[in-house]
Amino acid sequence: MFLELVATFIAGIAAAGLMMLINRLTGRRLPKWLIPVAAGGAMLAATISSEYGWYDRTIATLPEGFSVVQTVESKALYRPWTYVKPYTERFVALDAASIRTNQNLPDMRMADLFFYGRWAPLNQMTVMADCLKNRRAPLVDGIAFDDAGNVTGADWLSVPSDDPLLESICGAS
Repeated sequence: MFLELVATFIAGIAAAGLMMLINRLTGRRLPKWLIPVAAGGAMLAATISSEYGWYDRTIATLPEGFSVVQTVESKALYRPWTYVKPYTERFVALDAASIRTNQNLPDMRMADLFFYGRWAPLNQMTVMADCLKNRRAPLVDGIAFDDAGNVTGADWLSVPSDDPLLESICGAS
């Protein structure tokens, strides 16, 4: 975040310097207000470029075996350009190597999900997916497995069969 702020200021200073050079080369015929306008425009362009480039830069650094299963796009009133083209602010990645099955319950799978956010720390959650009944539940405290392998205490969420998370977990193995 700090480096992006520094880059934004450098873009503004560079644009102001370039506009001052152009003004000098034209015999100082340009209005003086163009210098701060150019600096502000360059700072805005650097910020927008950083926002829209975050998602591509981040998925390029994902470890092998990770796949993006869901994205969240953002629009904001204080960012009017996002109404033209929303930018990806968050996404969920599945670690395919973490998918585990129980031979007694072949339709149940456990997998690790990673939640990436633009200005948020990386979060991880283990999820149980019931591929037969189209439901999933986060594995949190209070969940128990009995001798037959049944899950008790899970907060199941019924999802449609085309849920991207369920499709990724159930279709991966």
